[in-house]
Amino acid sequence: MDKEDIGVRRRHTGSHIMTFAVKMTFPEIDLKLGVGPWTDTEFYQDFDFGDHKISDSDFKKIEKKMRWIVNKDFKVKKELFSEKEAREIWKDDPYKCELIDGIVERGEQISAYDFVDDSGNVKYRDICAGPHLESTGQLGVFKLTRLAGSYWRGDETRPMLTRIYGVAFENEDKLKEYEHMMEEAMKRDHRKLGKELDLFTFDEEVGPGLPLWLPNGAVIVEQLEKLAKDTEERYGYKRVRSPHIAKEKLYLRSGHLPYYADSMFPPMELDNEKYYLKAMNCPHHHKIYAATPKSYRDLPFRLAEYGHCYRYEDSGALFGLMRVRSLCMNDAHIYCTSEQFESEFQKVIEMYLFYFKIFGIEKYKMRFSKHAKEGLGKKYVNEPELWKQMESDVREALNKMDVPFEEVEDEAAFYGPKIDVQIWSVIGREFTLATNQLDFAVPARFDLKYIDKDGSEKIPICIHRAPLSTHERMIGFLIEHYAGAFPVWLAPVQAALLPVASAHEKYAESLLHDIKEFSGRAELYSAEETLGKRIRGSQMKKIPYSVIVGENEVKSNLVTVRKYGEEKDETMDKDDFLKLLQKYPGE
Repeated sequence: MDKEDIGVRRRHTGSHIMTFAVKMTFPEIDLKLGVGPWTDTEFYQDFDFGDHKISDSDFKKIEKKMRWIVNKDFKVKKELFSEKEAREIWKDDPYKCELIDGIVERGEQISAYDFVDDSGNVKYRDICAGPHLESTGQLGVFKLTRLAGSYWRGDETRPMLTRIYGVAFENEDKLKEYEHMMEEAMKRDHRKLGKELDLFTFDEEVGPGLPLWLPNGAVIVEQLEKLAKDTEERYGYKRVRSPHIAKEKLYLRSGHLPYYADSMFPPMELDNEKYYLKAMNCPHHHKIYAATPKSYRDLPFRLAEYGHCYRYEDSGALFGLMRVRSLCMNDAHIYCTSEQFESEFQKVIEMYLFYFKIFGIEKYKMRFSKHAKEGLGKKYVNEPELWKQMESDVREALNKMDVPFEEVEDEAAFYGPKIDVQIWSVIGREFTLATNQLDFAVPARFDLKYIDKDGSEKIPICIHRAPLSTHERMIGFLIEHYAGAFPVWLAPVQAALLPVASAHEKYAESLLHDIKEFSGRAELYSAEETLGKRIRGSQMKKIPYSVIVGENEVKSNLVTVRKYGEEKDETMDKDDFLKLLQKYPGE
């Protein structure tokens, strides 16, 4: 069992230990349980406390009970139940009954995990698919971290539950390391900095998970899009656009319905037909490919779009820009022959590495997600030989690129294996950035073809890729990675122009004009306040350059520049300064 698998089991088991402890802490409450999954770093559980209110002041009492459960070292055992048995056991918990409904509808086995003492007595039981540790004593050190509200099943018309989060690690040092990272992360929190730097906002009347980009944030969005377009042009992509909605039959044909129905907004009824907000770009791109005949000479055929998509994320999972319901995807689809696959796949990885260099991402890992045999025909398309071949091809391509990767079972897309890209910020915080997916099934559903050299019709392979993730997630990561102090090319305002006195404002205005002529971004701070206060204001906004203009600069056609975070000033020729603002990734 590798370290990551142990971490997953530790967090999953931690959720159940916490739930058992909450029940022991509040025996007088008719407690009902929502879901209790884990994230990349935490575990959590949703509770319906009825009329009872809890706060983080209750954490110590709950943690005391958790320590008792850990010290008892209960065995953790999996049990399977029939529908009848499960409904009888959880008949008094409406949330569990609804979960059972879903399991039955999907045709899956109902499983639960028990905490069992040395005499074989079941001390705690909950519906769960696992995986778990072998016993509660293996949990390690833990801590409850925060409370949040979460609507049941992410539906705002349904009950609001209380979500308790916690963490668990193998030892005290790991916990302290995590706490230090979280302290640093709080300083870099993209939600906090996004507000301080006027980048984005959320508004209740607009809706949860629907970000509004303010002017400063829109600059970053547009700079990222420009970077992507320039890069994709060099790699031979053709740009396309697709609508925000489509008929139900399109997503039925692609297979996204019913697989992803829970993640899509409810359908709209128009002209006696159902329409869905677009949750993914791929079906639209398949239609674009099919619009004109293709031969082998047209392949590889690379389509790219900054397509706007909408996904109905659970309200409890919404988190600033990292998890939203309105997202702009740096998406592309590559249609190629089987012979071209390896080269095209490697070019996608090459593009990832190019972006990593630009953003100073030094630590990364490719997570190679494969299918599971038992999921064929249900969770995955039923093509066992193709799965075997394609997974082998992906593995070989990754090995030849010599990039770090790990293989995980039962996490592929329904139509083929995928690569999830894990990256680490400068403070060591892990993010899931983007995905690179191989699709050997859906092109056939759309009757996509090309004429091969021998005149026969063949079906292309499709590679789905999004190396810059979504605008939202990527910018959320970059805010925290740079702590809001963006590199010059990406900064919303590149230079703050600071005339020493009102007599120098005319020269500052001409400098502002020159900067805009060179497509730079600057703001003029008039001399109404002291120079020191304006410099501090520029630094607080994390503007890369504070440009001081006084009598000497006016007479000599110079500028005095102070870089963000530095105390030392540098005087330079105005034209040399303008060149600093023109620097762009790759130059």
